[in-house]
Order: sequence, then C-alpha cells, then structure tokens
Amino acid sequence: MINMYEVNETNQMIEQENLDVRTITLGISLMDCIDGNLDRLNRKIYDKITAAARNLVETGREIEEEYGIPIVNKRISVTPIALVGGAACRTPEDFASVAETLDQAAHEVGVNFIGGYSALVSKGMTPADELLIRSIPQAMARTERVCSSVNVGSTKTGINMDAVKLMGEIVKQTAESTRDQNCMGCAKLVVYCNAPDDNPFMAGAFHGVTEADAIINVGVSGPGVVKHALEKVRGENFEVLCETIKKTAFKVTRVGQLVGREASRRLGIPFGILDLSLAPTPAVGDSVAEILEEIGLEAAGAPGTTAALALLNDQVKKGGVMASSYVGGLSGAFIPVSEDQGMINAVNAGALSLEKLEAMTCVCSVGLDMIAIPGSTSSSSISGIIADEMAIGMVNQKTTAVRLIPAVGKEVGDVIEFGGLLGRAPIMPVNRFSCEAFISRTGRIPAPIHSFKN
Repeated sequence: MINMYEVNETNQMIEQENLDVRTITLGISLMDCIDGNLDRLNRKIYDKITAAARNLVETGREIEEEYGIPIVNKRISVTPIALVGGAACRTPEDFASVAETLDQAAHEVGVNFIGGYSALVSKGMTPADELLIRSIPQAMARTERVCSSVNVGSTKTGINMDAVKLMGEIVKQTAESTRDQNCMGCAKLVVYCNAPDDNPFMAGAFHGVTEADAIINVGVSGPGVVKHALEKVRGENFEVLCETIKKTAFKVTRVGQLVGREASRRLGIPFGILDLSLAPTPAVGDSVAEILEEIGLEAAGAPGTTAALALLNDQVKKGGVMASSYVGGLSGAFIPVSEDQGMINAVNAGALSLEKLEAMTCVCSVGLDMIAIPGSTSSSSISGIIADEMAIGMVNQKTTAVRLIPAVGKEVGDVIEFGGLLGRAPIMPVNRFSCEAFISRTGRIPAPIHSFKN
C-alpha cells in the first residue's frame, strides 16, 4: 500500500536528487521488412517504424505530466541492420541509405535516438556484416539520431580479432568523417562483447532476433538519489552502507517499473525489461564518481576505487532485482567519462587514468565509455584497447563495451565538447607502445574453457 511518506519521498527524489527515467525504448523487429530491392526495403522500414512508434513520444509526455516523473529520452531500437539489409545492400553506400531511412523515421516520430545500425560478428563476418561495418563512417556522418554497434566477441565464441582490427580502423574513420561535428559519430558507435538483446541504452541498443515483434524496455537512472541517501550514513560500517544502497536502488527501480507498465498499457505493446542502471549526466549531483567519493574515496581513481565500484554495482543489482520481475539490459553502474562531472574532475586532477578505468570495468556495467583520446592515436592502438576490454567481458561472462572518441586535431590537455546528455571530455593519454604485430594476427581468440558447458 502506497502511503503519503513514499509519495513525498519520491517527489523529493525527482525535484532535488535528479531522479529520472532515462529512457523508454521501443524495440521493433524489422525481419518482415527484408526485401531484395533496396528502394522497397527502405520504404518498408520507414513505414513500419513510423507506424509502430507514432504514439511513443506523446505517450511518454503524457506519463511525465500525469505522474510528474521526468522521462529524459524516448528511443527506438531495431533488428540489426546487417541482417535486415543483407538481401538488398551490395555496397557500403547501400547500407548508408538504410541509415538515412532510419534517421528520417526517427525525426518523423520525434525520438531522440534510434539504435540497431548493428552487426553481430563475434565468430565471423558475412559479406553483409562487413559491408555494414565499412559503411559506419559515412552513415554516422550523414545521420543525426542513428546509433551503431558491433558485437565482436562473446564468452561462448571467443573474440573475432579480424573484426577488432577492422573496428579500430572504423573508429578512426568515423572520427575523421564527423570531425566538423566534434567527432560526434564516435559518440554514437559502440563495440561490444556479450551484447544483450534487450538493452534500452544507447549507443548499443538493438532489437534482438529472439524478441517479439515490438517490445517496451525502460532504463532508469538515479546516481543523485543514491549519493543523497549515502550522505545520511557517513562513517557507518559496510553493512549499513550496503543496506542503504540496496533500499535506494529498490525505490528508484520501482519508479521505472511503474513507467514501463504504464507505457506498455497505453501503447498496447508488451513490457520487456527494466534496466536498473545508475546512468550519470553532466549535471552536478548526478554522478557515479560522486557516489564513490561519498563511499570514502578522495577522488574516483584513488586506491580502493575498484572495490567501491564493485560494492556499488552489486548492491544496485540486489536492490533493483526485487523491484521488478523482468530485469535485463546492462543493469548496474555506468562510468561514461564525458557524461559524469565527477569523472571529468578526477581525470583533470590526475586521479583517473585509462588503465584504472579498464580495471573498474571488470566490476561494473558496460566498459570504457565516452572516453576521448588523442586524434593521433593509431588504429592498432584503438584495436588493442578494444581487444583488452572484450577479453574482460569474455572471461568474466559479462557485457563489456568500448566507446572511444579519437578527437581529431586534439591532444592530451585539450577538451572536446559534445553538449547535452553527452557532456564534455578531457583528452586522456594512451600508452605510447605499439601492439600492431598482435592486432595484425588474423583469426579468433578462442573462448575460455569455462564457456564449454553443454
């Protein structure tokens, strides 16, 4: 039974502690759009997306107004386009035209982002997969709201190093193709290991082939709420600390559950999953790094950071999983550098390095996220960073990802500005020693022994 105390508490979370529902994401299957003719394919894709999502944004606004809960983004995810476009697309240019169609559909229905310009190549690449990957630089340059992802590894199959090598080159080319937009294309491109089929968060969202024709997935956020709760238990032992995080995560997740169920009912589309993540924004007081500081660190990156983040991530999952029967996606604490003012401050203070961030990704959701590096960084070094992160995901049976921005024309000490939700990023140094001979080996890194469970 809901009481007035809980209502007032939720209002305070929203008004003073930056509680929001980060996204309602409508997953749409495009499998029935497959066609051997490119024009017909594009028309079918446009028609299906605009028909399925015509009421998404308006429904989100109605829920916001009725319940007073901010819903920051309304998004769409679609079936990986490498699968949908394989029959019609013969060149990278053909695939780029599909990206433009996705962008037009996103503008038409008013969503913030559309994800699914994706390829799943953890074991090998089809000709269509490779064409889509090679089209990413021009697709990102010619679209505003399209997000791209490539899954290059999994615990079950190992790491496709041919794809890793190629993605290092593609990230560089995407930065160059969007240099007049502050390399924004790279902010919409993520490389995955163990990519989930039901992730509502961009840039890595796509609608998996195991999903229904349409589904509603919700991603919640609430770093500010957790930080505020921890301020009340300063100096207490770990038991009290963990209990506080769990209880707070439960409350945050219940808000998301309410929004997801209501959106599902009003749109007549089944509710899929709730992603119970702590997703920061550049706003002061909405930072995962500040939670780590509240736990007891002088700055994110100090000794003890990985342990504190592991604790935080685990308690968020334990608290959130009790609030919803259908938890999925990525679920945990995100550490995107450009989107977290505390992380930016830690980098500027010299407390946080790329290597420390990599260690932190072993125990949290996702991976090296929204990290700006010098534009002069070689494609092989980018591939090496990707390979390291994919190995962490593969061995630990978790999702890991890389979203790097090689800032063209910028070096360590400079800053690159994205604005809005994506924030700003200080350029971080990359180890200057080469891994080119390693990356140039062809083939696949085998799956770990514990993957063999059949």
